[in-house]
Amino acid sequence: MDWKGAAVAVKDGTFPVPFVHGLEFNSPVHGNWNIVHTGMLVPEARQIYVCADNCMRGVVLTAAEMNAADRFSFVILNEGDLLEGNLEDVTIEGVTDVLNRLTEKPKAVLLFTVCLHHFVGSDLDRIYEELEVRFPDVLFIRCFMDPIMQKTGPTPDQKLRLAMYNGIKGEKEKNVVTLLGSDFSLDESSDIRRILQKNGRELREITSCDSWKAYESLGSGSLFMTVYPPGKMGAGYQAERLGREFLYLPGSFDYEEIHRQEEKLLKVLGGGAGLDIQEEIRKCEEALENARDVIGDTPVVLDHLFHPRPLGLAKLLLTHGFYVESVYLDSISLEEKEDFFWLQKNAPDLMLIATVQAKMRVMPRKRRGKVLAVGQKAAWFTGSPHFVNLVQGGGLWGFDGIRRTAGLMVEAFLHEKDTESLVVRKGWGCESCI
Repeated sequence: MDWKGAAVAVKDGTFPVPFVHGLEFNSPVHGNWNIVHTGMLVPEARQIYVCADNCMRGVVLTAAEMNAADRFSFVILNEGDLLEGNLEDVTIEGVTDVLNRLTEKPKAVLLFTVCLHHFVGSDLDRIYEELEVRFPDVLFIRCFMDPIMQKTGPTPDQKLRLAMYNGIKGEKEKNVVTLLGSDFSLDESSDIRRILQKNGRELREITSCDSWKAYESLGSGSLFMTVYPPGKMGAGYQAERLGREFLYLPGSFDYEEIHRQEEKLLKVLGGGAGLDIQEEIRKCEEALENARDVIGDTPVVLDHLFHPRPLGLAKLLLTHGFYVESVYLDSISLEEKEDFFWLQKNAPDLMLIATVQAKMRVMPRKRRGKVLAVGQKAAWFTGSPHFVNLVQGGGLWGFDGIRRTAGLMVEAFLHEKDTESLVVRKGWGCESCI
């Protein structure tokens, strides 16, 4: 078995898809959040899934593993429901039965319809309209667990990050800024938090909402923002629905882009005090130099699960003397187009390695010598115990995010982790019982 089709030097890669899609391998790296984890961020809400038991197993286990089974229900579909009845009635009556069994009704129900509803052309409008009549005090949020749509149009994850904010409302408050679409709170030291604090603004995030009232108050922001790419569509929609200004400020590892983003934020805020950009850059250079002194020429491997901008991180590290050997990814974001072509020109031998290509199930995973992995998938595919254990960008943002990344790399280089035990845990950062 050779690496053809599963790995390619960046000089020979194609943008934005360097590998042919086909049969896929699912590695046992589960730190990324799925739709169950994300939906549980809505306080005082219940998730109800309507699907066949073979698919139900995974979502049930996710709810149990994050100690949230008391906020999860399901309606099992069988073959008879398809041949002898209709999914509209089965769904309506099943959800009704679930809610009637509860002593206290939830504020909202995240109702997940599935692939079968698409296959048989179910009338989803009828389902929701009937349930809204039967339970007028419950907000029904339209969610989807339909992986057949994964490669065409918005993904189930993107659609959830839109729908889960449909209940937010409130009068606009000038000094409130709302961050939507993320699974993780911004770090307290992140650039955005520091800028907002310097200008007397309050930041509200769903990750800190512990009640339905707090959730609703997310709608009071005079400015809506998102920093996580899958949340862009939903945050933009909610801003338009409520008539708010909207900013998309994706996490970046490029000094100039970060500076532009922070200037854009200050402009929308109406001016005010910003950060000392030269001092921020000086501190970044110092942190990167320190990390380079510690890590030396040890090979560094990155993955797309650590952060949505793995190529941007590769460029930053390469320009600061690190030996970046490879990047594990399956496609390249349009936001990283310039980084891709920069790497083709300046680091042509950098390897791009797939994570879902079928060959990855059997390709060697052990490496000789020390390897520093930045991300769970990079760690698992190289067998390295020296890895940065963080997913989806965590709370990193801005110049502070660069410094935090450098610090995490040093910590990972100096201290081993139990890779096999850590990466299989679902939903990094969630409460977990495994």
